[in-house]
Amino acid sequence: MEHTSRIDRPFRRGAAALVCAWIGLVAAGCAAKSVTRKEPGVFFPPAPGLPRIQYLTHFNGAKDVEEQSAFDRFIVGEKADLRLDKPYGIGIFDGRIYVCDSTKTVMVFDLKARTYQPLKGAAGPGRLVEPLNISIEADGTKYVTDPGRGQVVVFDRNDDYVKTYSVAGEWRPVDAVPFEDRLYVVDVTNRHVKVFDKASGEIVKTIGDKGEPSQKLDRPTNLAFDKNGDCYVTDAGRIQILRFDRDGHFKAAIGRPGDNLGHFARPKGLALDREGRLYVVDASFNNSQVFDPDGRLLLFFGGGGTAPGNFTLPAKVTLDYDNLEFFRQYLDADFVPDYLILVTSQFGERLVSVLAYGQERGRKYPSDDALLKEIEERRSKELEKLKVQEERKKPEEKPGEKPEDRKPEGQPAEQPPKP
Repeated sequence: MEHTSRIDRPFRRGAAALVCAWIGLVAAGCAAKSVTRKEPGVFFPPAPGLPRIQYLTHFNGAKDVEEQSAFDRFIVGEKADLRLDKPYGIGIFDGRIYVCDSTKTVMVFDLKARTYQPLKGAAGPGRLVEPLNISIEADGTKYVTDPGRGQVVVFDRNDDYVKTYSVAGEWRPVDAVPFEDRLYVVDVTNRHVKVFDKASGEIVKTIGDKGEPSQKLDRPTNLAFDKNGDCYVTDAGRIQILRFDRDGHFKAAIGRPGDNLGHFARPKGLALDREGRLYVVDASFNNSQVFDPDGRLLLFFGGGGTAPGNFTLPAKVTLDYDNLEFFRQYLDADFVPDYLILVTSQFGERLVSVLAYGQERGRKYPSDDALLKEIEERRSKELEKLKVQEERKKPEEKPGEKPEDRKPEGQPAEQPPKP
């Protein structure tokens, strides 16, 4: 019979417990699946209005996509929560969200591989210094604007480095968007948009530096195109959006400085959907406004705060029709989406917000024109109400009394002089 010492017994009991724990952790690790983070349903406009936009989810860093099994956590410990620092530009392609972390590099949330990593090609000749904006073509070619390098850096669909666009002399590229065989680059130093031939890299023209003063750019920062090739440029100096045709002819100015609906304070990134609706984020209002093709306000969403759907210093907005499948688990059962809306915030609890534009199933929605008419009627009623309130505040005029004879309310009447 085997002899067991008093020393061996607790050791064996501990070993057995460790084995059981190991088996349990392996089973838990094998059974672990990605957990969908469901947040309260948030819609814009809020009820009782017809919902047009639903907030879906957000991303801040590694823990929002990467999985760690219980066994792996037991063996190597908790993974570090690598996070975005100061995001600006954003794009999405084939299940991968690309975010320009302007103090580091381009970070990639891979929704298929469940990873969060730096852009693969951003090393060696592709190393980034101050990535500010990113645009992605349908074939996956990426254009990263890097004012720190003074170049636009190009990567292919596999995220490998390809080439750069640059010019001799002083310039500061802050955004670059391809359209057909041209690359349009915002040069904030020289206050215009440089247009490159994509194949040769030669400058073929400039936009925004000709015409009347009201037609020229002052401090351009971001640009986007509609489906017809019109170029929309955010002008932080004029606090407006300027619209040009693809040849550079001025067409219109959208919005104006102010703090009312349809006004801007600190406009930044912009994007257009297939129907010509223009989205513009404003870092002062902490929201995005949506305009029709004629520059008339349709709705706004966001707002400052920490709740789902709020933004903090929003910098960029981009729209996407091709990656809805990765976000369907967040959609309300009755909300039918048309496309995704991705917004970056430079600070806050939700650095990358994902929303969807669509309609609630089974409800009748007015056309944009009908909606604008309804907005104008509502605004007219509000103005009339304010006018009535102002009239009521005016003191009643007595017959034969002159305006200069009236005393402000609360002021005592003049006393006759004493003898």
